Amino acid sequence: MPQLNPNPWFYIMLMSWLTFSLIIQPELLSFTLTNPLSNKTSTTTRSSPWTWPWT
Repeated sequence: MPQLNPNPWFYIMLMSWLTFSLIIQPELLSFTLTNPLSNKTSTTTRSSPWTWPWT
């Protein structure tokens, strides 16, 4: 069962994670958000229960 041999698969997984961590992730984190974060407190909306006609 060659798929149980971790030699090539571990290297591929390690290289892909290193590529993601060192190259792609800093580029993604450098983007600015389109909507700036606000410090407003979220308002909770009150909903009234539905009145079912058959009860």
